[in-house]
Amino acid sequence: MPRSRFLFLAGALVVLALAGCDTNDPVAVSRDTTPPVKPQALYSVTGDGTVTLYWVKNTDEDLAGYRVYIAPAYNGPYNPLNTTSNTTYTVNGLTNGVTQYFAVAAYDVAGNESDLSVENVYDTPRPAGTNVNLVPLAQEPTGTSGFDFAAHAARLSSDPATDVYFAVEGNTRLMIAKDATTDIQDAGFHPLDDLDWAPDEGWSPTGTAELVVGHSYYVWTRTNHYAKFIVTALSDTQVRFDWAYQVDAGNPQLLKTHPRAPLATK
Repeated sequence: MPRSRFLFLAGALVVLALAGCDTNDPVAVSRDTTPPVKPQALYSVTGDGTVTLYWVKNTDEDLAGYRVYIAPAYNGPYNPLNTTSNTTYTVNGLTNGVTQYFAVAAYDVAGNESDLSVENVYDTPRPAGTNVNLVPLAQEPTGTSGFDFAAHAARLSSDPATDVYFAVEGNTRLMIAKDATTDIQDAGFHPLDDLDWAPDEGWSPTGTAELVVGHSYYVWTRTNHYAKFIVTALSDTQVRFDWAYQVDAGNPQLLKTHPRAPLATK
C-alpha cells in the first residue's frame, strides 16, 4: 500500500511579453513540474528522546532541500516535521519507548516534491546515562553495588529492584545478575554505540560477566527489558560505566534501526 504524503507545489504560469512585440501577443512560459528523485539510503540512530536521520545527497541540479516526515505506523499518515538543506536531521522531543516511523522527501526550487524515501525506517528512543559509580558488594552498606536500569538508579544489591551488582571474587571483578530471570552477556571490546540490537543467544549461563575496561555488555532484565553498559573505569574498589535502557518491553532495539524481527519474550 503506498504511503500517504503531502505534496507541496509552488509556482504558477508566468506570461511574458517579448521585448518589442505587441503586448496582445504574449508568450506563455510553463512552470517546472518535474519532481526530484526521492532520497536514498535513509537510516536512523537512536538517542535519549531523540532520533537522528541520515540519507544520501540528491544530485538534482535544481534541488532546494529536503522535508522530513514522521508517522505512527509504516502506512502513515506521514506528517511533515521540518525542512533542511542538510542530509541529516535530528528529531527532538520524542517519547522514550514509543516507536515512530520516518521518511524524507526532496523538493526543488520550483516547489516540486519527490515521493517519500522507500526505506522502512522506524525507531524507538530510549534513556541513557553516563558515569555510574558502584562499589563492590563487600563494601555495602557504606556504598551501593547494584544498579536499577528502569529507575536509572544505584541501589543496594539486596534491593528487589536491582538488576545487576558489582562484586570482586579473588582477583576477578564481576557484574552479577540479581536473579535467575535476569541475564547478562559480554559483548567484548566494542563502543557502546555498536550494541544496536540485543542478541537472542550468548547469554551467560552463570548470570555473571567478568568486567574489563572498554568492554560493553548486554543485560536482559526480569521484566523483559533490554539494557547495555560499557565499563569506563575499574578497580577493586569501584566500577564506572555508561548505559542505555530500552523502556519498551520486549524491544531489543538499543541504537540503530534494524530489519523487522520478532520481539523476544521472557
